[in-house]
Amino acid sequence: MRIGQGLDVHAFSDDDARVLVLGGVVLPGERGLVGHSDADVPTHALMDALLGAAGLGDLGRHFPDTDPAYAGASSLVLLEAVVEKIAAAGFRATSADLTIVAEAPKLSAHMPTMAEILSERLGAPVSVKATTTEHLGALGRGEGIAALCVVLLEER
Repeated sequence: MRIGQGLDVHAFSDDDARVLVLGGVVLPGERGLVGHSDADVPTHALMDALLGAAGLGDLGRHFPDTDPAYAGASSLVLLEAVVEKIAAAGFRATSADLTIVAEAPKLSAHMPTMAEILSERLGAPVSVKATTTEHLGALGRGEGIAALCVVLLEER
């Protein structure tokens, strides 16, 4: 068994055309996040945790933000590639626990769908939770969104 942890943070974008994607769910009418791909913070944290647990480095090593091939990329497509990479390394996920940190938007209505989408792509249960920082710090001032994730892998 191997354990991995991931963290990702993105600032809100001033670009009105940028959509907010969290855990594979598009939240219409909400401010999007700055990022080279779709800036799906929870999915990025999940991928970093998976790669770390498998001893494969971090997300930037596999999908650098300097590579135009990943501009605007769907993080769900990248997640599928990460699942393949950990399988090639001899592992499969058994579970993941993901926490989104955001003052806004309210996420409770979207979390079951996020969990369903991510669990399906991972092939293992993903628990999705959300919290705030009670208005403390950059996240508390509504400057962006963060996510933390822990995963458990087993050898195939």
